[in-house]
Amino acid sequence: MREILPQKVERYRVRGGRLGTDETYGPNGHFRIVGPNGRLHVVASNGAGWEHVSVSLKNRTPTWDEMCFVKGLFWAPDEVVIQYHPADSEYVNNHPFCLHMWRPTDSSIPTPPKILVGI
Repeated sequence: MREILPQKVERYRVRGGRLGTDETYGPNGHFRIVGPNGRLHVVASNGAGWEHVSVSLKNRTPTWDEMCFVKGLFWAPDEVVIQYHPADSEYVNNHPFCLHMWRPTDSSIPTPPKILVGI
């Protein structure tokens, strides 16, 4: 995760409670961020070779626009992140309205040619 993080989201950091942190945690922590359609709960972490951000709302799944908004807060425009659909045997669901973005820190994520995605 990039150095710009504190400037963009530090004011949204949750400092108390079970997931409370302070700026000494760097990009890791729980953030309540005002997004395009309201308040988003964001949990950011890095470790074991991965950067990870989860985005959730109380009563619905985040939209594409909301996920893009959060991606722009935590990663640079030229960085690729991915949302996985794991094998059923590996599936974990701790929140019914939560989506995750991942980026490996030691390799790049392959992407298909744009022509295979659309015009």
